[in-house]
Amino acid sequence: MPLVCLGLSHNTAPVDVRERHAFPASRMAETLVALRDYEMVREAAMLSTCGRLEIYAELEDYEAGVEQLKSFLRNFRHGDVEDMSSYMYTLLGSQATDHLFRVATGLDSMLIGEAEILGQVKDAYIQAQKARSLGKTLHALFREALKAGKEARSRTHIGGDSVSVATAAIDLAKQRLGSLAGKTVLILGAGKMGSLAAKRLRLEGCTELLIANRSHAKARDVADKLGAGATTVDLPGLVAALARADIVVTSTGASHFVLGPGNVAEAMLARPARPLFIVDIAVPRDADPEVARIPNVDLADIDRLKDVVDTTLERRREAVPLVEEIIAEHGERFARWYQSRAAIPVVSSLVQKAEAIREAEIERLFARCPELTERERMLITGASLTIISKLLHSVVTKLRERATSNRAEAMTLATLLDELFDLRVRSEELAAGRRSVTPSALEADLSE
Repeated sequence: MPLVCLGLSHNTAPVDVRERHAFPASRMAETLVALRDYEMVREAAMLSTCGRLEIYAELEDYEAGVEQLKSFLRNFRHGDVEDMSSYMYTLLGSQATDHLFRVATGLDSMLIGEAEILGQVKDAYIQAQKARSLGKTLHALFREALKAGKEARSRTHIGGDSVSVATAAIDLAKQRLGSLAGKTVLILGAGKMGSLAAKRLRLEGCTELLIANRSHAKARDVADKLGAGATTVDLPGLVAALARADIVVTSTGASHFVLGPGNVAEAMLARPARPLFIVDIAVPRDADPEVARIPNVDLADIDRLKDVVDTTLERRREAVPLVEEIIAEHGERFARWYQSRAAIPVVSSLVQKAEAIREAEIERLFARCPELTERERMLITGASLTIISKLLHSVVTKLRERATSNRAEAMTLATLLDELFDLRVRSEELAAGRRSVTPSALEADLSE
C-alpha cells in the first residue's frame, strides 16, 4: 500500500494561494470524515497551518489514490482550485515520511525551528483519531514524528531563542518604526499568535494595547493578563480603534477580510498625517491587499517576515545537522516497522488460533475440576499464557525480523506458516500486510 503526502506550502505557494486553499479548524472533522469515504484512501490525516496544507494518506493504489485526493480537494473546497496543481507536490514512501519528520522538527517551517508546528502536528494527529480516519500506519507514523520533534527540541538548539511568526511581526514593526515605546497597538485576534504578539509588545514598551476579538470574553482574558494599559475593543468600534493605533497586528482566523479599504480609509480620515503600520500574520489574510494603496498605510503580510528573522535564526541553523541525524534515526525506526507489516496477518492469526485453543482447554479443565480455588484458577491461566507466549515468541520475532530485511522471503515464510497451521489467512491480507481483526492481549505482548 503506497504511503503519500500531497500538499502545498510556503516553499511552493504564495500566501494568496495558501489562503484560498486553507481548511478552517472548525471544518477539520467534517473534512476527514468525507475523505475517509473515498474508495482508494485507506487512512488519512490533514495538516493545515498558515504555512501549509498537506494530506498524509495510505492508498490502495498510487495513481488512482492521488487522483482521488485531488478530486476530494476540488469537491470539498467548492471554489476555484484550478491553480492548485501548479503549486502542489506529491511525495511517495520514504519521501513522505521524511517530510513529516522535517515538518515536526521545524526544519521545513518558514521560521526554522518554530515552536508552534509540533503542536499543530499533534492536533492533526488527534483530529484524525477523532474522525477515525487514522489507521495503524499513520498512527505509527505520526507518533514517530512527534517523538522526533520532541527529541530535536530537547537535544539541540533548533527551538532556541524566541522566534515565532508573532515575534517576527514585532521585529518588522521595529524595523519600520524604530522604538515601539509609547506606541498604541491594536491586536486583532486573541488566539495564540495574538497573545504572543501582545506579550512581546508589552516588553517593547507599548503603553496602550487594544485587544479586539470575536469573543469578548477571550479578549478580556488576554487584556487582564497584560495588566495596566491593556483594554478590550468591541468589533463594532473597530474604526475608532484603528484611528487610535500606530500599529495593527492581526491574526483572527476569519474566512473573510476584516480590514478593508472602507474601514481603514475611514479611520485614516481622523489621523491623515499619522502613519499606520499593519502586520497581517493570518492565513487566510485578514487585510485586503488594497489597503496598502491608502496614503500613509503600510501593510505587511506573513510572507514579508521571512527576511526579518535571518540573523536571529543563525544559531538554529547550526543545529540542523544534528536534527537531520535525529530524523534519520526515527525514519529508519519507522521504516523497519513498516516493512515488518508483511508478517502481521499470519502473526495475528497464529496467535489467535493458539489463544483460542488455550482458552478452550482451560475451560474444559476448569469444568472437570470445580474444586479449584480462584487463586488456583488464576495461576493455571497465567501459566498457560506464559507457555503460549514463550512457545510463539521466537517464531513471531524471527518472522518480523525477516520482514524488515527481506520482504519476499518473509512472504514465503508467512505463506508456509499459514499452510502448516491451517490459518486460512486471505491472500489479499497477506499481500497487503494487514489483518482484519483486532489484536489480542497476547499478540500485543508478543509484539513488544
